[in-house]
Amino acid sequence: MTVNIKENSLLVHVCCAPCASYSFEKLINSGYDITGYFFNPNIQPEFEYNKRLNDLIKFADIKKYKIIVEKEDTDSWNRAVKGLEDEREGGKRCEVCFKLRLEKTALFAKQNGYEGFTTVLTISPHKNSEKINKIGAEIAQKYDIKFIEENFKKQHGFKKSLELAEKYNLYRQNYCGCIYSRKQV
Repeated sequence: MTVNIKENSLLVHVCCAPCASYSFEKLINSGYDITGYFFNPNIQPEFEYNKRLNDLIKFADIKKYKIIVEKEDTDSWNRAVKGLEDEREGGKRCEVCFKLRLEKTALFAKQNGYEGFTTVLTISPHKNSEKINKIGAEIAQKYDIKFIEENFKKQHGFKKSLELAEKYNLYRQNYCGCIYSRKQV
């Protein structure tokens, strides 16, 4: 089956509304036709997952952004990070988590005619953009799809995301999303 590629179309992995706020604006201003892709089986407990998803949907409705919500697969995530529960934030567990989510994003993008994919994860000052971009580039090569390397925290991107979160009254969490990072807060 041949899938028609939509020029300048970008599937953007998104974890929450505040991270999407500035990142989406920057990508649109760079000429991309974006669709947000919410796939985050790492976000626990369920009320936290729902808070983030509901605020993303609220924000997307306000801004008229397209969002796809992928069914979470917490069991797969738990299996993937088994044995890494005690890793520090930013360590091997996070690399496995980034890879799981970005691979799912790349596959969806490839199967549905997107020219490329990226992630908003690099806006966080707690995330290693170089590591995330390396993982994204490796996955892109594996699936023969374009990956847009970004470091959204550059040029005060994180600060701008905070301002937009306040402007739109978006929920800002105090941990990455997984139960192990929550224990470290």
